[in-house]
Amino acid sequence: MANHMQLNFQDASSPIMEELMQFHDHALMVALAICSLVLYLLTTTLTGKLTANTVNAQAIELVWTILPAMVLIALALPSLRILYLMDEVNEPDMTLKAIGHQWYWTYEYTDFKNLTFDSYMTPTSDLPMGHFRLLEVDHRVIVPTNSTVRVIVTANDVLHSWAVPSLGVKTDAIPGRLNQTSFLASRPGVYYGQCSEICGANHSFMPIVVESTPLANFENWSSLLSS
Repeated sequence: MANHMQLNFQDASSPIMEELMQFHDHALMVALAICSLVLYLLTTTLTGKLTANTVNAQAIELVWTILPAMVLIALALPSLRILYLMDEVNEPDMTLKAIGHQWYWTYEYTDFKNLTFDSYMTPTSDLPMGHFRLLEVDHRVIVPTNSTVRVIVTANDVLHSWAVPSLGVKTDAIPGRLNQTSFLASRPGVYYGQCSEICGANHSFMPIVVESTPLANFENWSSLLSS
């Protein structure tokens, strides 16, 4: 859960989000090295330590041609790997369908009979003590821990976006189109997200809450709702 003084990402709760955070740190280190080199060259140029022979040398031209290419490769290879991992969905343990409306979400557990519900934001007047204002919902998405969940995302009216930062998930909900993503919650917990596509007057009031529980608890919950 993010706080008002937080400068970094939320704690990663899925393998994909851990990969994204590692790549973010890797890219920042590359950017820091580039800024340091440019600052050093500017300083030496302004102080007159670079001679005309050094500036016009063919060797330095070769270096500033090859070095940027190596930097791009160092960024592109891990980026492409993570993109492939995010797009690949292999043998999911369950499928969840998320349908965006103005301004609430409908969830369908397609592997179960009659397990469908709407999820609305909990009004501030009805919010229990200790829960988060504008982020809590009346019906949470319950998923089993350490299980691959395929999420099929679509919309019923306008563009929406189903996003949960801690799980590394953000997929556009487009009317008439089915988009697919997946996640694996690596530990039990409650993960908050919001619609990340401006969808009208109440865009800020359609949160997403995913609760990861042990498999036994999930089976008990699903049997109660589907019966």
